[in-house]
Amino acid sequence: MQDRGFESLDFYQDSLKLLKAAYRLAESLPSCERYNLSDRLRRAACSVLLNIAEGYGRYHYLDRLRFMYIARGSLTETKSAFIIAESLGYCNTEQLNWVSQLKDRIEKGLNGYCRFIRSQQQGKEEYGTKLGDW
Repeated sequence: MQDRGFESLDFYQDSLKLLKAAYRLAESLPSCERYNLSDRLRRAACSVLLNIAEGYGRYHYLDRLRFMYIARGSLTETKSAFIIAESLGYCNTEQLNWVSQLKDRIEKGLNGYCRFIRSQQQGKEEYGTKLGDW
């Protein structure tokens, strides 16, 4: 079976949609939020994608899992930034609901991928079952 790359993962594609929404919102925020909410929103949304990609490129299953867990945390941070924006009147409830649904779909995909990684345990035989053993 040919590896199609992290770009083909459905939850990665959905994360790209979330990133675009985050950048659109960040661009529309008032200038007083430029170095606060706007910056945090962009960083968190980017972190989701970058950690999925980095985890995908790792060999040992525990290393892969670590990056997927970081991506999941960044996903939650991204949603929280949208919640903050909605509570301050920077976006509407409909936008927040869309983000919440997308976040849930991404998280479901990430969780399924983590189950797959744990079931495969790639690198266990060569490097053991603890990070840092190798």
